[in-house]
Amino acid sequence: MVHPPFTSGLTVPARINATGPPNDCQVLILGGGVAGIMAARTLHQRGIDNFRIVEAREELGGRMKSFKFGAPGREYVLELGADWIHGTQSGNGPSNPIYELARKHNLSTHPNSYRGSMTTYDYTGPVDYLDTFYSAVDAFAQLTVAGGKRVLRGFIDGTSRSGYSLIGAKPRTHHEVAAEYYQFDWEYAQTPEQSSWLASSWANNFTFNVDQGGFSAENLLSTDQRGFASILQAEAAEFLTEEQVLLNTTVKTIKRSSNGVSVSLTDGSSLSADYALVTFSLGVLQNDDVLFDPPLPEWKAEAIHGMAMGTYTKIYLQFPEKFWFNTEFALYADHERGWYPVWQGLDLEGFFPGSGILFVTVTGDFAKRIESLTDDIVKAEVLAVMRSMYPNVTIPEPDAFYFPRWNNDPLYRGSYSNWPASLVSGHHRNLRASVGDRLWFGGEATSLKYYGYLHGAYYEGQRMGSHIAQCVEHPDLCVGLPHIDEVLIAQPYTTEFVM
Repeated sequence: MVHPPFTSGLTVPARINATGPPNDCQVLILGGGVAGIMAARTLHQRGIDNFRIVEAREELGGRMKSFKFGAPGREYVLELGADWIHGTQSGNGPSNPIYELARKHNLSTHPNSYRGSMTTYDYTGPVDYLDTFYSAVDAFAQLTVAGGKRVLRGFIDGTSRSGYSLIGAKPRTHHEVAAEYYQFDWEYAQTPEQSSWLASSWANNFTFNVDQGGFSAENLLSTDQRGFASILQAEAAEFLTEEQVLLNTTVKTIKRSSNGVSVSLTDGSSLSADYALVTFSLGVLQNDDVLFDPPLPEWKAEAIHGMAMGTYTKIYLQFPEKFWFNTEFALYADHERGWYPVWQGLDLEGFFPGSGILFVTVTGDFAKRIESLTDDIVKAEVLAVMRSMYPNVTIPEPDAFYFPRWNNDPLYRGSYSNWPASLVSGHHRNLRASVGDRLWFGGEATSLKYYGYLHGAYYEGQRMGSHIAQCVEHPDLCVGLPHIDEVLIAQPYTTEFVM
């Protein structure tokens, strides 16, 4: 795995603030993920290099996080976090910027067929319910098309469950529930009941639906042994110096004033800047893992806590040899929704043939549940499911087993954001808004069209970097992104018609 040669340092001359003591730099970028690196690149392209990136991990990448997995002599670099490029390009249409980075830096990928390479199981063993599966594919397409139309017509939002019901999709059997899970929960990391119908529709359409302005329906899985984050690290290496990046550095408190922003670090030191961009995950902001002084205004706090943070957990296993399905995916239907449902084989041509590796994904509240259990208990549950899938096969103990605990990790507190039906566009505007003209926010959660996706973080980093560059260049004309003091519904609730 490639680690960029960035270490701690503070040697770039400080800029003198005319209205107060000198700050250490012009801009602090808090977080070295996609949004942070794209903001830094934007500043550099505008001729502004007096900035620092503060990253708690030992390398740049944020939630693009890889690890080495497998028994000795059979190890592979796999992805704990983001591992897909969602949507690439259709013809001469818009190109996913993550796809562009992957092509530029020669990332090894392989097309991943979400719907065309599937085997189905339930608690009795192999059962063919592909007709049910493809009915769920059609229902999801109807859901997003209908939701997109409601957006254009200005309809009030509802949950995706209400949307499913209105198009006549009402899963009742365990096969139908599992098939719906694969289309919805596996994408958004939360259930239809927890998710906005309108927002989930535009996030899907603007990413995959070419007719709606999306990139393409193709998904590419990173198989690169440098790690998926290598494309971000290689891009950063083109313009960053060691002195501009502080690795292994954790932010404790962010204090804002009329003169700028100062940041206290867990090692007792501090940094100051004229402007700061916060790119921490929504989950970190929700859990007060970083404190603000003074506390964030109510309109910002309401927006932060109004958005949801989903958890998406991949559980990896390696066996001495392959004994499972020959398709790319398998779907398991249990009595309980979300009980180890989505399986993906990596011991396939184009991926990692001969590796003996597969993984199962769990999401949402179930993902949080397994984080409270020991590895041995989770492994026992996973193997019990495999024995249900293969009742006539003796399932051996895996040679290697691992899963991350995203929700409990104070650097993330989840995997990516999700939009609940209770969050309206005014709330999201406030989530994205700056606090004054000194403290800025950006990341996948602040992307209106692409929340939850890497390309959402990419675009938001660019945009926030551009806004901050304008402030650095013309401080007297600097205006923060506007907010709404009170987000109101169109018509107040009353008891007038209650009998």
